Amino acid sequence: MMSLTSSRYGMRCASNGAEALACVKEHVPDLVITDWMMPLMGGAELCRRMRAQPDLARVPILVHASAPLPVNEGNAWNACLQKPVPMQLFLTTVGRLCTGHG
Repeated sequence: MMSLTSSRYGMRCASNGAEALACVKEHVPDLVITDWMMPLMGGAELCRRMRAQPDLARVPILVHASAPLPVNEGNAWNACLQKPVPMQLFLTTVGRLCTGHG
């Protein structure tokens, strides 16, 4: 995450999916980056719950995970990067999603 702060992105961190959902409800972000496997609520459920809420449904979601991912049914997320990913690709993807071209 140091790469994001050094690239001048502001960010908030959550330790699990439930905390992340509470965070995004409190302050709607420009982008959510989530792992797939997390305690309390995984990335799939976080994506589904965000898409089900009108005020969060349009927030771009980047899944950044090492676990094999299922097919993106219903466009639950905007982009997926499999770990490890080259930092330049990660930052380019973040930039593209933050500017609405995801």
